[in-house]
Formats: sequence, C-alpha cells, structure tokens
Amino acid sequence: MLLLFVFLASLFLISTQETLMKNDSLSLSFPLTSLPHSPQTSPKFYSSFISQTRKTPAHKNAASSSSPYNYRSRFKYSMILLVSLPIGTPPQSQQMILDTGSQLSWIQCHKNVPRKPPPRTVFDPSLSSSFSVLPCNHPLCKPRIPDFTLPTSCDLNRLCHYSYFYADGTLAEGNLVREKITFSTSQSTPPLILGCAKDTSDDKGILGMNLGRLSFASQAKITKFSYCVPTRQARPGFTPTGSFYLGENPNSARFQYISLLTFPQSQQMPNLDPLAHTVALQGIRIGNKKLNIPVSAFRAGPSGAGQSMIDSGSEFTYLVDEAYNKVREEVVRRVGPKLKKGYVYGGVSDMCFDGKAMEIGRLIGNMVFEFEKGVEIVIEKERVLAAVGGGVHCVGIGRSEMLGAASNIIGNFHQQNLWVEFDIANRRVGFGKADCSRSV
Repeated sequence: MLLLFVFLASLFLISTQETLMKNDSLSLSFPLTSLPHSPQTSPKFYSSFISQTRKTPAHKNAASSSSPYNYRSRFKYSMILLVSLPIGTPPQSQQMILDTGSQLSWIQCHKNVPRKPPPRTVFDPSLSSSFSVLPCNHPLCKPRIPDFTLPTSCDLNRLCHYSYFYADGTLAEGNLVREKITFSTSQSTPPLILGCAKDTSDDKGILGMNLGRLSFASQAKITKFSYCVPTRQARPGFTPTGSFYLGENPNSARFQYISLLTFPQSQQMPNLDPLAHTVALQGIRIGNKKLNIPVSAFRAGPSGAGQSMIDSGSEFTYLVDEAYNKVREEVVRRVGPKLKKGYVYGGVSDMCFDGKAMEIGRLIGNMVFEFEKGVEIVIEKERVLAAVGGGVHCVGIGRSEMLGAASNIIGNFHQQNLWVEFDIANRRVGFGKADCSRSV
C-alpha cells in the first residue's frame, strides 16, 4: 500500500531531468515495503561481491557537498529492505531491494497483461515515454567492461545484454536501458542506466547503492543517504515501518561517524570489492568479554580477504573463519548445552537453538561491534537471536567463506534500531541509536 508522509521544509538543489534547479520547501515521501516474514531455508543475501579488480570511483572532498535530491521514505522490514520508487514517465511504482553492496540497479520489465488476480508491480516499458534501450554499439556493451560479473554481449535483437551474479549464486540478466526516476512532475533524475530483467519468478528489483559508477547513488549524484531499520516484531499481521532518506537527514547531528576506507586504483586483490562501503572493524565483544580476534582478521590482506563492510542487502552478518570461530567458541562457553546439535542454518550458521530465545539471549549477553574513535554497534541481548522458522533461533552470524566471499559483512539484522548514514562526499559512515519504528 502506498503511504504519503510529511513534507520537510527547507531549501534543496534538485534535478529536473538534466537541469539542476532550486525548489523551495519540498521533500517527497515514498513508501518502502517488505517481503512477508516466512520460514526460510537460508538467510537472504542479495549483495554482489565481485572478485575482479575495478577502478575506485572518484569522490568529492568538500564537506559542504549535498545531494541534488532530498527524499524521505519509509519501509516495512522483515527479511530484506524494500523501497518503492516511481520509475519512468508517467511513473510506475516499482519495489526495489535497497542494497548498499551491489552496483547495478535493475527492475523487472514485462508488458502488463490484465489478469486475475491483479498483475504484479512489474515495469511496462511500453507505457513510459522516457524509456530507451542501449544498443550493441554503446560503450558499456563491450566484453572488457569491468562493471559486470560476466561480460556484456549483443543479443539477437542487437541490444546490450547483461548478466550479473550475486554472492549467493543468484543470476540476474536482461537488457541495459535508460530510464528516469520521477519523484514528481517537477523533480526527476536524468535518464539512468538500469537493468531491465525478464525474470518472471519475482516482481522486485535491486537498488544498487555501492560506490560503483553505475550505482543509483553515483549516477543520480546522491552524495548522502541513510536508513533506519526497526526491530522485528512477532505480532501477526504487523510489520514495523522504518525510514529511508536521500539527501540530508534531520537526525544527523547526533550521529557518530567512522571513516570509509578506500583503495588505490592500482591495488589488485582477487578477493577485494573496492566498490563496497568498507570500514575499519576493530573487534567484537560478547557480554563484557573482548574476544581474542586479531585486528588483521578485519582488514583486507594481500588477497583482499578480511575486508569489512556495511551491507543492507545481506540479512545476516558474516565473518571470516578466524573471527567466526572465536564468536562460536564464546557462545558455546556460555550456552553450549542448549545448542541444536548437528543443525546448520542455510549452510552458514551452526549457532542455533530450540527453546526460549529470550532466555538464551540473556545468557549470551549483548554483542558489540567495535570501530575506531570508540564508535560501537550494540546488539542488545534480546536481539542476538534471529527466528529462522520451526521454532528455531540462530545467532545472526554466518561464515562468510561458505558464501565464497572471504569478507566481514555487517548485515541488516545487526542494523536494527540504528540510523546508518552513508556520507559519500566526506567518505564516512554515521551511526545513531533510534527507535526506528518512530523515527522521522
């Protein structure tokens, strides 16, 4: 359901197609929705961690840089974060998974044929006057373009075809196109390069928000965005609603910031994703105990393994074996007899339990991710365990190497009740505690 929220009064620079213009006292609000919470066979993981070396994008250094859009939205949260964006002219509302770990944004493209039940919310290109396709002679349609996990190619219709692999093995493919995001009759992005997928199994796309040149943030010149993920609720029929901003966040004065790490363009590491939002994770505490994990486990080594990143497209947090084993060792020390023997959730997590989650969580204690300058992400003991179906609860951490991604990935399960702001212009990430279901 579409919900319309408040207008925020201030002055912003916005983009009307290709021309920047001033617009007084305007802030547009769009809904974000969620998949229904249902039993899962594995944790959701949509981000793409690509083991190719790519060029690190240029950044602006000016502290006063601002996005040409100021956009606030709300999302309902279960397993993945969804935002509904108005695509095309006139706009068609499309559900897109908010993913800070991948680059290419893509939507599901089909001609909507009336049927019962009502058609899914896929994008019908024939209804948009601003839609265009990329031909085979476009510069992006060359086999050596590094922005895709597989080379782009020319299909039978002489259109540019892309294939994009994600870390969980999912393949997205279709044609590259140009299309606008139309926030209102006076406010839209210029035509952006998007993927136009033909997968009929789902009607949701991806909103790629990493540092790549083809991400939505880069193409739309968005230098700052943020979101607030509410805690999960077990109440039937109720999905808590969080917030999503493009541009300035009125809560940012109380955020604590850590630096985004960048990598030289000449630095080639087979396991490094230079386009991820990489941070300097320093350590992990459980209860009052600092785990004996060397800082080197959280840093990109000679091969790139150990890189630590913030990712909205991953549900669980994933750790390299050196860190995961220490976390598991401490969990076993505290609640070992209660572990579900021989059970591995989704092939990645073997810290799972039957029984009362609140009681087990209290025995485990708070979990804390430590960063520079004393900044911390605190996961309270009541939220340490994730319900995975069938009465089973697991510590929301998996082994990243089981995904084929030797990285430390802080997923959205450990971002609940937390503002997370990506200030790309100033190369930093901000955190702020919040009751996200009530945040504005």
